[in-house]
Amino acid sequence: MRVVPVPCLKDNYAYLVCDGSRAAVVDPSEAAPVLAAAAREGVTLEQLWCTHHHLDHVGGVEELVAALPGVVVVAHQSDSERKRIPCVTRAVADGDGVTLGGLQARVMHVPGHTTGAISLVVGGAVFTGDTLFGAGCGRLFEGTPEMMHASLTRLAGLPGATRVYSGHEYTVSNLRFAAAVEPGSSAVTARAEAAAAARAAGQPTVSTIADEQATNPFLRWGQPAVAAAARTAEPDVAAPGDAVALFAALRRWKDRF
Repeated sequence: MRVVPVPCLKDNYAYLVCDGSRAAVVDPSEAAPVLAAAAREGVTLEQLWCTHHHLDHVGGVEELVAALPGVVVVAHQSDSERKRIPCVTRAVADGDGVTLGGLQARVMHVPGHTTGAISLVVGGAVFTGDTLFGAGCGRLFEGTPEMMHASLTRLAGLPGATRVYSGHEYTVSNLRFAAAVEPGSSAVTARAEAAAAARAAGQPTVSTIADEQATNPFLRWGQPAVAAAARTAEPDVAAPGDAVALFAALRRWKDRF
């Protein structure tokens, strides 16, 4: 499997997931950059994998469907039923498989950012949309803290070597928040330096689940320093030992950071 990041809009990524000359694209917010990348890479786009319904992730779907007769559009069944993603031909649920050539992607329903959010696990990688970011997580536009905490816990349980491909290039700014939460963390400092160097070189900041476990405050609520920081930020709300309350306090703190 080969993964090709495709920068779109201001700070979005679509991704070509390639098996030989066959490819799917994750979250095509724009059609033109995706078509150009497919032509450059010499692949035929057969499927569009949509992690959630927001326009900055599916804005290019209709144009791609018009340009690619027979292309399969994959989205969660709730977004399909509510017609929040256009042209869906394959509605999926948690645990479903999506086949592309010799690749088999597994669907994870990860509500929180939206209620129909999915991640796709394939070939040692996970495409997380706006659920899990580099050193961060998505805002709770539709779901509850309980939903997002459960979804992030599931993602954190993937093998540590799993590569994380998220929907936006937010890693550098997210690490500034991580440093505020854990100011003494050498792992956060090292990752911030590496992320800054990658961006200066025009490269995306792809991570692994192990990287996120070591530096992402939204996966580290159980660490004493992170829990203490959350309780300091919201002393009347973040109950000691309450995982969801601690996560929610961190998310509110980040919202106003």
